[in-house]
Amino acid sequence: MKDLLRLENVTMQFGGVVAVNNLSMHVGEGEIVALIGPNGAGKTTAFNCITGVYEPSNGVISYDGKAIIRNHPTGRMRKIYAGQESGKYADEKILNPTPDEITKLGIARTFQNIRLFRSMTVFENVLTAMHVRAKENVFSAVLRLSWREEKSMAEDAEKLLEEQGLLSHRDDLATSLPYGLQRRLEIARALATRPHLLLLDEPAAGMNPQETQELSAFIRQIKERYDLTVLMIEHHMDLVMGISDRIYVLDFGSLIAEGTPDEVQNNQRVIDAYLGVAEDV
Repeated sequence: MKDLLRLENVTMQFGGVVAVNNLSMHVGEGEIVALIGPNGAGKTTAFNCITGVYEPSNGVISYDGKAIIRNHPTGRMRKIYAGQESGKYADEKILNPTPDEITKLGIARTFQNIRLFRSMTVFENVLTAMHVRAKENVFSAVLRLSWREEKSMAEDAEKLLEEQGLLSHRDDLATSLPYGLQRRLEIARALATRPHLLLLDEPAAGMNPQETQELSAFIRQIKERYDLTVLMIEHHMDLVMGISDRIYVLDFGSLIAEGTPDEVQNNQRVIDAYLGVAEDV
């Protein structure tokens, strides 16, 4: 199995605070991999580095065998850098793509707090995301030379909504949907960019046990239907242990464990730091 995503020595430092410390991990093509850890462990910061929201202070992120993000401490950061491997990439070119450039490579994400376009309908949310792949430019848009592409995207948006059970809500405002359907719409919007790698940031947040169980089946379904690789952050351990091929565990920005669900559940460092210790009775 080849790696679709690889992080090498990734460190994210804000001033004197090291939020992610020398993180190395990989996600194989076709896997579902979970990144877990206590609140404040650095999980979303790692996602923000992968998707171009943050420029890491140090390290390399590769996608499909090619380095897409690379940095090393420079300027003031060079003086205050508290992470490891400070000179490892000093002679290599800095790569700092924008989030939209990352999306065009085939990486899409959802957010811990739902970020739908509030004033748009369900259909408009999905259609807008599809424009990431549009070939039109300002000239063709003004002269309406790309009407065939627009028609095709509208048809694809309708099809995606139907596949995700959202077509009956096509013309509803996105924010009028029940919470669980808003989560599903956010995932559908990410799918509209035609990703190969889908990053899910706490997709079960705010869901009840029944909704969480349905989400688990939904993630499996879209993984197979769209031939996806999935990396997710999640606190619901039943969901994580039920669908993950492998799990990475962060604590205070550092990787403390990795392995299969069984290996992680029985790792004493994970039990102490995150899963909790059973009390004697």
